[in-house]
Amino acid sequence: MGILRSFDQFANAVLEGACERVIVGDLYCDIPLGLYVIRGENVVLIGELDLEREELPPHMTCVSAAEIKRAQKAERDATDLKGSMRKRMEFLDMD
Repeated sequence: MGILRSFDQFANAVLEGACERVIVGDLYCDIPLGLYVIRGENVVLIGELDLEREELPPHMTCVSAAEIKRAQKAERDATDLKGSMRKRMEFLDMD
């Protein structure tokens, strides 16, 4: 998220005051990035935010960057564990 300052015919964009919103479960964190240049080949969607409206549901909790990184790691570890358990249990598949 940020203030769109410039763009061109290739969808290259310059954002001022950019921040990355990271969401893990019911937790979120806005990580400030500053001035950001985005290559057009990486742009999928550009939209306008209404700053007068809250865009997140009320049950979402704002946390620090350190907490969101811990939550991301825990989510990644849980996904990796699930994948490794599935691989270990493939021998039980009797199809």
